[in-house]
Amino acid sequence: MRKTLPGPVVAVLIALAAFACSKQEPPPPPAPAASEHTGPAPGAARIAIAPDGVHVQYRVYGAGEPALVFIHGWSCDSNYWREQLPAFDKKYTLVTVDLAGHGGTDGNRTDWSIARFGQDVVSALSTIPNKQIILVGHSMGGPVAIEAARLLEGRVIGIIGVDTFKSIGAPAPSPAQVDAALKPFEADFIGQTRALVADHLFVKGAHPQLAEKIAYDMSLSPPRVAVPSMRALLEYDFTEPLKDLSVPIVAINSDLGEPVNEARIRKVLPKFRTVTLSGTGHFLMMEDPQAFNAALAAEVAAMTASAGS
Repeated sequence: MRKTLPGPVVAVLIALAAFACSKQEPPPPPAPAASEHTGPAPGAARIAIAPDGVHVQYRVYGAGEPALVFIHGWSCDSNYWREQLPAFDKKYTLVTVDLAGHGGTDGNRTDWSIARFGQDVVSALSTIPNKQIILVGHSMGGPVAIEAARLLEGRVIGIIGVDTFKSIGAPAPSPAQVDAALKPFEADFIGQTRALVADHLFVKGAHPQLAEKIAYDMSLSPPRVAVPSMRALLEYDFTEPLKDLSVPIVAINSDLGEPVNEARIRKVLPKFRTVTLSGTGHFLMMEDPQAFNAALAAEVAAMTASAGS
């Protein structure tokens, strides 16, 4: 939390002894007041309190409309957006949020639903004065952005997913399928998470050091948070939440794995678009930040122009 700076130095007035016939000297001027900040320094950790009492950590950079709110994915944190901050903070207000149980946000919670994560984002934004907000969500952060947008009462002018939204309109997995997917992580979370990252989230042979670092970081997430969060993600149904939204929703996706089925998605979201960055994996904003930032800038500009028209 921000520490309160000391107040102005109080000058000590010394009474000068004077004889009846002597000339009294004026007291010395007070020392100049110490300068005071009007708020936390750019990028300093700030805390918002979620409705269930969780202390949500977030950071704010730059200034300007709209505010770009960056929401990390499963078992990640706000540091995964570090390549975007210097590219956008000269023009926009940037907000990065650590969801409950991730990064600097505490995990004193038992409900790990996507809706509750969305409330974490809304809690952080309660102190942000911007009238226009674009939510940028990576992986699990995409559904979280949808839940946050439902609560932000018209402030959101667009949602940009990053390697996400691919399952919109697809049949939901059965409870047995979800249980089967989670069972290996319940038995060996560290090993399974590292295998997931190494074998499925990067193009084979690409960015070995980055892949190793991310696999190590994600595997250290507390299983009591990560496993139910993965369950919530696998069980998330886009159908009803999307009925509450009319803002543009697009995705900047990698070409790793199966191609995005835009025809199926458009049955639910008629105006959905996807931009594909070839040769990238799941962490495209870190793997190819130059290409990703250019794509993100174009989508932000389009949404801002549309909101102003």
